[in-house]
Amino acid sequence: MITETNTIAETASLIDALGRLNLLTDRAHMTLFVLDGTHVTGTLTDGDIRRGLLQGLTLESSVAEACCRKFRHLSLADSPRRRIEILRECREKGIALVPEIDADGALVRIIDLTSTHTLLPLRAVLMAGGKGERLRPLTLDTPKPLLQIEGKAIIDYNIEALAAAGIRDITVCTRYLAEQIEAHFASPFGPRALRVKCVREREPLGTIGAVALTTVALDDGDTLVMNSDLLTSISYEDLYLRHIDTGADITIATVPFQVSVPFAILSFDPADSERVVALEEKPTYSHYANAGIYIFNNRILRRIAPATRTDATDLIEQAIAEGARVCHYTIKGTWIDVGSPTDFRQASELMKHHRAMDSRT
Repeated sequence: MITETNTIAETASLIDALGRLNLLTDRAHMTLFVLDGTHVTGTLTDGDIRRGLLQGLTLESSVAEACCRKFRHLSLADSPRRRIEILRECREKGIALVPEIDADGALVRIIDLTSTHTLLPLRAVLMAGGKGERLRPLTLDTPKPLLQIEGKAIIDYNIEALAAAGIRDITVCTRYLAEQIEAHFASPFGPRALRVKCVREREPLGTIGAVALTTVALDDGDTLVMNSDLLTSISYEDLYLRHIDTGADITIATVPFQVSVPFAILSFDPADSERVVALEEKPTYSHYANAGIYIFNNRILRRIAPATRTDATDLIEQAIAEGARVCHYTIKGTWIDVGSPTDFRQASELMKHHRAMDSRT
């Protein structure tokens, strides 16, 4: 729809362009991409037309005379990092539509940054096979990922966030009440008509073993693996940039976790374990907890043996022992593991608060 309504030929008149712009009801999308055949040669807004008329053009003048020849765009030849940087710059400048062109300058597509914030070269696998026993009786007849929070299934929050990050190859691994999740994703998902694939575990395969049932690890790219029962505002863009900037084989998303000791803690002389050298009153220790979100290089995922129970922590520890580079990224913002009735209530209150805030803006 955007490609058809937001393009115009160089030879069209300015009055034709005004008619085309008049059809665009959303101000954020009121930009036309000027084409010479299939090649993008400029952009045109009502401001460009106004400035052209003030400089002596007429409504019968061609679009080519008024358009802006310098414009932001993506190229298929750009590196993944450069593509992300360009889109981030466009978001910061309030640019909503960004054309992607091939090596010859021909238009490939128009990216709408109001719905797709970035383009991450990742596949994604969501683990959704658990029974959610701590949430019973809520999960007796409904798998935990499909529990509703503020009118939306928990897993849908995650699918929508991944899609907004430009991730379209998404697989959900199911087991408990699998048929319900499969039915949930039987039709194209959401406004982007995303096709979410489902694979079913026939026996418990641990927290990551079901990845061996998918096709995501066939190439040498990277795959995002996450639990499906999380609510988080993680920036998948920042997570991916951390992954590539550190040259990691595995990147683990983490959340800060503090432990407070309500007593004075003694420190001893390393050379004399009987000698007390200091007391620290009620200290607090900071740690980083595993958030259940990872980026794996696919060659690591290919190590998972088919039909073998494998936990993510075991796979990561094996990779560390073999010399793999494992790094972490600290989530800035919300992260809730919806594992208990208390967590479920907290998540519900949080999303109710967010919805109230959104309605005021």
